[in-house]
Amino acid sequence: MPANFFRIFNAIVLWLIVLIFLPKQSFKRFLPVTFFCSFLLLIIEMLSPIFNWWKVEGGYKYMVFDALAFILGPFFTINLWVFHLTFGKFSLYAISNLVIDFIFAYLLCPIFQKIGHFKFKKFTSTKIFFLYYFLALLNYGFQKYIEKPTESIQR
Repeated sequence: MPANFFRIFNAIVLWLIVLIFLPKQSFKRFLPVTFFCSFLLLIIEMLSPIFNWWKVEGGYKYMVFDALAFILGPFFTINLWVFHLTFGKFSLYAISNLVIDFIFAYLLCPIFQKIGHFKFKKFTSTKIFFLYYFLALLNYGFQKYIEKPTESIQR
């Protein structure tokens, strides 16, 4: 029960903050990269039962709900904000993601496990940290790639 409330509350509050405060232009600009990485995370989540990386109580149905609540809630909205605040300044982007991924992996994951979001099996906080940081760097490259054609047309 607390985990479900937390999932839903998190998604609603974070989306309200995005819709109210994030400039519309930034939302449109960084939506493709956010969808790209969200899709990659969804694939990783769907591979989890096959490789026994982590377990969500309640079976596959709850695993899908948990994944979608996380990916479309905190991950999606925080990704939009990080890009809005740091894109074009790679070192700031890299440091921001290093801090965020560290907090998620080593501080929040243990709390999430305690309240019943999931339980690590063959995965660890260190693996989550490196996976998320790698995805952050991949995201930055993806965003630079999709903006490159626009820059060359404007010259």
